Amino acid sequence: MATELKHLTTAKYALSLHTTTPELGLAISNFAGETRSQVWNLGRDLSSLIHQYLIEFIKPQTWADLSFIAVAKGPGGFTGTRIGVVTARTLGQQLDIPVFAISTLAAVAWSEAAKNQNPKTIAVEMPAQRGQIFAAIYQFESNTSQIKVCLTDRVLTPEAWQETLANWNTNYQLIQAQSGLAATVTSILELANLDWQEGKCPNWSEALPYYGQHPVEV
Repeated sequence: MATELKHLTTAKYALSLHTTTPELGLAISNFAGETRSQVWNLGRDLSSLIHQYLIEFIKPQTWADLSFIAVAKGPGGFTGTRIGVVTARTLGQQLDIPVFAISTLAAVAWSEAAKNQNPKTIAVEMPAQRGQIFAAIYQFESNTSQIKVCLTDRVLTPEAWQETLANWNTNYQLIQAQSGLAATVTSILELANLDWQEGKCPNWSEALPYYGQHPVEV
C-alpha cells in the first residue's frame, strides 16, 4: 500500500539543531515558503547557552507549533554532538513529536548537491582524532530528489580512505568538511523532511549520536 505523503500545514513547523562543532546552528521551517536559520559561535558556552538561544530563536512560533525535530547526530566533537542530541531527545519526549538524527556528513553532501546543477557522487571527509578521518560517500538522485548512501559514515586511516577512493568505480567530487558546518543546519532540516514525507516517524529514543571514536585513547 502506498504511503501517504505528509506535508506540514502552514501553521506547523519543524526545528533543527546543529551542535557538532563549537558553533550552534538553528533552523525552523514550515516548508511552505517560511524558513529562517542562524549560526552563533558559542565555543565552550554552548552547553550553558543553547536553551536560551532556542527560546529566543523559536519566536514568534511556540513549541506547540512543531511537528518534528531534526538534529545533527555527528560525526563531530564529542561534547557538542552529545549536547545537541540530548537536547533534541528531550524536546521530542516532552512535545511527543518525532526526532530525526541526521548525519553531519550527509548534510554536507546535501548542501553541496544543492549548489551543483549536475551533482555527481559526493565523497565527504572530515578530520577525526588521532590522525584518522571520518568519511562517507553519497549519490544525489535527481529523479527522486533524494540522497543515496553509497558508503556509510565511518572512521578510516588516511591510507585506507585514499585506497577506497582509488578503487571507487564512479566519478566523484571530494568535499573536505572542516569549518562552517553549523551552516548546514538547513540541510539537516531538509533531509529530515524528506524522511517525514515518506511517512517515517522515529521516536525520540531512536535518536542516537554517532561519535565514531572514543573521546579518549583506550
